[in-house]
Order: sequence, then structure tokens, then C-alpha cells
Amino acid sequence: MLFYFRLRPRTMTKAEIRSVRSLDDKRAREETGLFVAEGEKLVRELLASDFRVRRVYCTGGDFGAATEHVPPREMERASRLRTATGVLALVEIPRRRLDEAALRGRLTLALDGVQNPGNMGTIIRLADWFGIRDVLCSADSADCWNPKVVQATMGAITRVAVHYGDLGAMVATAAADLSAPGPLPVYGTFLEGESVYDAGLSAAGIVVLGSEGRGISAEIERLVTRKIFIPPHPAGGSAPESLNVAVAAAIVCSEFRRRR
Repeated sequence: MLFYFRLRPRTMTKAEIRSVRSLDDKRAREETGLFVAEGEKLVRELLASDFRVRRVYCTGGDFGAATEHVPPREMERASRLRTATGVLALVEIPRRRLDEAALRGRLTLALDGVQNPGNMGTIIRLADWFGIRDVLCSADSADCWNPKVVQATMGAITRVAVHYGDLGAMVATAAADLSAPGPLPVYGTFLEGESVYDAGLSAAGIVVLGSEGRGISAEIERLVTRKIFIPPHPAGGSAPESLNVAVAAAIVCSEFRRRR
């Protein structure tokens, strides 16, 4: 005769709940080296990746040795979502080194001051969809380990490396790689320039996108070798001043890949 035992959930301590909730803050993530991921699909993708999952809190199911079963009311207190998903993981932030030389022959995105977490997460997800492995970010861009960003990536954060730092230096170094036969083209999205549908687009290059508020900074604009523009239709008709940056990223990435 077989017997089945149901694991008795344990109550999360107040300290544990505070610790989980504190990871909404970038400083706490930097101090602990951890970020939060919620939702079964996302957590299982993280477990299947090379990320190190420190602990999984869940109201049911099996997520491996790190699983801690907790009551639904405790999950609701720990979750940052309006409706708790039933599973939450604490994951170590990976250390990813940028190899500028490896960007040769690839399409790469560069984000200049993109501060909205939803846009950041969507762009990372788009990068994954279009086979882009690296995203370069200015230091003032949204933190990719912000829970809202992680959630919006839908697991793409496990496959796309996001690098922060001096964006001008990263772009300049990658574009001027002396081991390559010629400079890597740097495209910038502007409200003027060549139509993205008519411009000659290469299979490899760096595509810079700026924030909707201020666009691409003057420092980064100096590094741009080709300005591209997404024209409204009909031309000259009434249209918003600019497109949402994630929407613009989708259009531009699609057009680059279509030309291959």
C-alpha cells in the first residue's frame, strides 16, 4: 500500500518577509546580491538556466531542494504583485562580463537613459525574440534586476546579458575594435534621419535608443554614424511627438532582421 504525505507549510517569519520585500530597492539588491522573481513559468526558467536560485517559496508544487512551502496568506504578504502567483524565488544576481570584441558580427541594442521598468523589461524580451544576446545600458537606465523588469522579461533575462556602465565608452570601444576590418556601424533612432524602411541596414551594428523624454544624449549622438527614423503614416499627418521606446525597438529590430 502506498502512502502520500503532504508537506505541512510553515509560516514565514516577519524578518523573511521584510527581507523579500526589501529587494524592491536597488540598494538592497546590491547589498545582498539577490533579486526576486515571481510566477511558476519564470521561476522554472530560472531553475533550468545557469542562474543560482537560492530559495523558492511556494504554496504548492515541487521546485527542487530549495523549495519552502508556505501558507497563501504569507505569500500574499511577501509578494509585490496585486495577486500573488503562488511561487516566489530569491535568485543570485549573475556577474556578466562584456566582451566588446564579441559584438562584432552581431546586432546589439544600446539604451541611453531608458528609465521605465516596463519598457526595459519589454526591450529585453524583444532582444531575446530577435536573437540579440547583449544590451548595453547607461548607468541611469532602469535596473534590469528590478522586480518589475524581471517580470516583464518573461524569462528572457536568463538569455540576454544586460551591461551597465559608461555607455559612450562601451559603444566607442565596440565600434572601433581594431581586430575588425572596418568600424562597426552605430545607428541611432531620432525624429529626423533616414527612414528605417529605406535606409541601408547592415546585419551587424549597434542600435541606440534613447528615453522618450529627452531622446539620445549629445554625448552618445556624437558616436552615431547613421541616424534612422520611423516615419508616421500618412506622412505629415497628425501623430504623437514620439513612439514609445519599446514599440520603436520592436519596429527597428524587426526591420533589421527582415533585411538579413
